[in-house]
Amino acid sequence: MNAFWSIIGRDLRLSVRHGADTLAALMFFVIASALFPLAVGPAPETLARLAPGIVWVCALLAALLPLDRLFGADFEDGTLDQLLLSGLPAALVALAKAISHWFSTGLPLLVVAVPVSLMLNLDNDALPVLIAGLLPGTALLSLFGTAGAALVIGARRGGVLLPLLVLPLTAPVVIFGVAAADAASQGMSFEAPLLFLAALFAGALPLCPLAAGAALRAAVE
Repeated sequence: MNAFWSIIGRDLRLSVRHGADTLAALMFFVIASALFPLAVGPAPETLARLAPGIVWVCALLAALLPLDRLFGADFEDGTLDQLLLSGLPAALVALAKAISHWFSTGLPLLVVAVPVSLMLNLDNDALPVLIAGLLPGTALLSLFGTAGAALVIGARRGGVLLPLLVLPLTAPVVIFGVAAADAASQGMSFEAPLLFLAALFAGALPLCPLAAGAALRAAVE
């Protein structure tokens, strides 16, 4: 487990050293969210109704931006070979990468989602539910993204293939996340969509690292 935590610590130190990647994802999230009022109009009622969907879609797209470098740099300089030869199972290497991606990208997006939601006039009752849904939702984006990034290692135009692989997998995450916030804004029960998100996370937590680990082993052989 020391090797597992070392991978996470190393990736977090690299993300701090190359903070422009995280900053670019956050700026994309804010700018893309700010464009919607220009397109649909500044009416507070319209923005409040569309706010959950805007936040979720923009957060999803922003989380995709750093994924092409999740394994790419390590694959090019030989670090990935060393990680897989360290004795740590490939699935745990992939899980460590997913955790570091969530801490460096998912968690900052979760924090920035609060002022963005307020900017979009989201109902005060729906804001805690939206954040509660984004917590497992951003973790799911990191897990699915890690699996997708592992599959396109060494592929031509991997940066183009990666969104095509990840976006269909994230459709249920967005659907349930938006449904929970919409239900809260209308005074309805929102527990069921949040439980679905929790169930998706419970299923993806073991399966995505296993799939990513198999792809990593295939890439280095």
